[in-house]
Amino acid sequence: MELHEYPDREMLMLRLAQRIASELGQSLRSQGRATLSVPGGTTPGPVFDTLSGADLDWANVAVVLNDERWVPEDSPRSNTRLLRERLLVGRAQAATLLPLRMDAPTPEDGLESLSAGLAPHLPLSVLLLGMGEDMHTASLFPGADNLEAGLRRDAPPLMAMRAEAAGEPRITLTAPVLQGALRVHVLITGAAKREALERAVKLDPREAPIACVLDQAQVHWAE
Repeated sequence: MELHEYPDREMLMLRLAQRIASELGQSLRSQGRATLSVPGGTTPGPVFDTLSGADLDWANVAVVLNDERWVPEDSPRSNTRLLRERLLVGRAQAATLLPLRMDAPTPEDGLESLSAGLAPHLPLSVLLLGMGEDMHTASLFPGADNLEAGLRRDAPPLMAMRAEAAGEPRITLTAPVLQGALRVHVLITGAAKREALERAVKLDPREAPIACVLDQAQVHWAE
């Protein structure tokens, strides 16, 4: 794990956005395409605001969430809605969004179709993850119903996940997809998450799911 500490959150968000843009540019130049995976929630919003204006060949960039709640896109709980509002605007509007939700009753009903859409865009060129104070990442929650299956090396790219802390049923990228990313970044802020990170490095991924990527991750932190 490589830890980057910043003097404040504004500097963290700006520098991280610049780094991701640079790495996407490298993938576009070397491969002609790139796949970016990002978390939902409001924390990475400032990163998205800067990144959306980057001078990149966005038409050859695919964007996929780390995970999604199984709710309609017009729900305030929808990560997809937030992504459209904060990242897929400006220059980045030309990117291709790989959906993690469809009009079906449960995540299980959508797995086959959504997985087929994701497969041609793997491995991920750049992966940005968040982490909860419970040390979950994506929708790999401690105690989740399918956590152990989602951590296995032979896990499918996408799995349905349910956990008490998750609220709604979720669909999530699994550990092999996260670990297969060419570049991995973790964004955390505040003392509580720094303490959680320090615990996670000593724990098994079944207790601290973020641990499944820490040996290859660059962690970006500010108070």
